[in-house]
Amino acid sequence: MGKVYLIGAGPGDPELITLKGLKILKIADVILYDRLISKDLLKESKAEAEKIYVGKELGEANLQEWINKTLVEKAKGNKIVVRLKGGDPYVFGRGEEECYYVISKGIECEVIPGISSAIAVPAYAGIPVTSRWFSSGFTVITGNRANGNEIDEDYIPKKGTLVILMGLSNVKKLQEVLLKTRSKDTHVAIIQNGTLESQKVYISTLENLSKIVEQNEIRSPAIIVIGEVIKLRDSLWKLS
Repeated sequence: MGKVYLIGAGPGDPELITLKGLKILKIADVILYDRLISKDLLKESKAEAEKIYVGKELGEANLQEWINKTLVEKAKGNKIVVRLKGGDPYVFGRGEEECYYVISKGIECEVIPGISSAIAVPAYAGIPVTSRWFSSGFTVITGNRANGNEIDEDYIPKKGTLVILMGLSNVKKLQEVLLKTRSKDTHVAIIQNGTLESQKVYISTLENLSKIVEQNEIRSPAIIVIGEVIKLRDSLWKLS
């Protein structure tokens, strides 16, 4: 019987995968990889490894079930199977669903954590998610909930740093909800293609959040950071 590894590939830059993640990737027989996985990272795998693209777009509900079954089927063939996921498997990556399914079918499953974009992407933009000067904590939420449900306002803190993943497609609703608890002048950063050479950072205020996204035609992958820590950007290292 084979084994399944859920590996977090990190926030984008292929060099940000962990040493253990890279070690297992190099010996994998089968690799199921997401849309945002770097081609350079895939080159680190064996030439004969079977590489299966499983990039999900919003609305492709049946694909997750197929992924789960494929992980098990490949592992039953006495193969080392890697599920390579962007960021960290357990930070809005549905890794828990995949691991639960694999184990329920009698297959061993190991999770190798990855650096989450929720902290790495702001860092590459010169924005720490916590700071003794501005914020003693941070919250990470998703802008797209399961089954298209609206954002749960109870998860949005009144202060501290807020990091929103996958929020672009719902940015107007997000802005509306955020303005109920935060000032319209609250600092906002939108970071596109974080940690990559193509990274772009847009700084504005909560009042203009959706306008900035529309005017600059910002597309995924991008994260939204809200809070006073953005004031530190010009004083810290940053990849423009």
